[in-house]
Amino acid sequence: MKLCRFNDDRVGRVDGDHVLDVTEALSALPTLRWPVPRGDQLIAHLPEFVAAVQALQNCPRMRLDEVRLLSPVANPTKIIGAPVNYKKHLEESRADQGIHFDRDIKTIDYYGLFLKANSSMVGPSEGVALRFTDRRNDHEIELVAVIGKQADRVSRANALDYVACYTAGLDMTVRGTEARSYRKSIDTYTVIGPWLVTADELPDPSDLDFELTVNGETRQKANTSDLIFDVPRLIEYASSFYTLYPGDLIMTGTPEGVGPVHAGDKINVTIEAIGSMSVDVRNA
Repeated sequence: MKLCRFNDDRVGRVDGDHVLDVTEALSALPTLRWPVPRGDQLIAHLPEFVAAVQALQNCPRMRLDEVRLLSPVANPTKIIGAPVNYKKHLEESRADQGIHFDRDIKTIDYYGLFLKANSSMVGPSEGVALRFTDRRNDHEIELVAVIGKQADRVSRANALDYVACYTAGLDMTVRGTEARSYRKSIDTYTVIGPWLVTADELPDPSDLDFELTVNGETRQKANTSDLIFDVPRLIEYASSFYTLYPGDLIMTGTPEGVGPVHAGDKINVTIEAIGSMSVDVRNA
């Protein structure tokens, strides 16, 4: 099932180029009082929500190009980044002064993971608002795994059992010498969308083609088979350091082809079996 969040926090089921308003199915979620449990409650109760969606009849229908798409996950406890997780991106990072700033670039097993501020997360219709336009602001396309249940020190062998959904991510970054978590946590620098694809419809994330274009020009094009740490290894690695909760986002890393964008550009992100999202770039 493909699920989106749109307009004023409505929930939709994507059907081709239309969306069915299934917000009524949120009644399947428990009523909460403060302090609420950690994690995104729709993701935590996704099976009950999906069952409620399937039971709905005569849902309002509208065209996807007529709605405003928000991030399909509303309340992750953390957004996890995977640095230098494609070999060819390692090579381009070492060759490009605008990326490495005289540092010796290494791979993910050296750096470990990093966290992005939740406040940086937006949906595709909200777009990217560039800050520090005197510096290079780069695009990075990434497959995103959405954790479905609490995970603590899980093994690679059963790691995919903890994935609820997949989606696409645009990890924006300001180039510089500061820590990744600082340069990548600017408001609007984590674009998630266009919707969620439940894991039963995408059982194997290890061989997905994906592409990013800027103003119609291909900048990044690769396959998730090129990952250094694949999705199960990333979940094992992350959960060995901190507990993962429903709705937590694991951004799996970006391939070669990263490059700068400017106000007025249009970024298109496409991932096989998920879909495409179009993101407008503006100055903050």
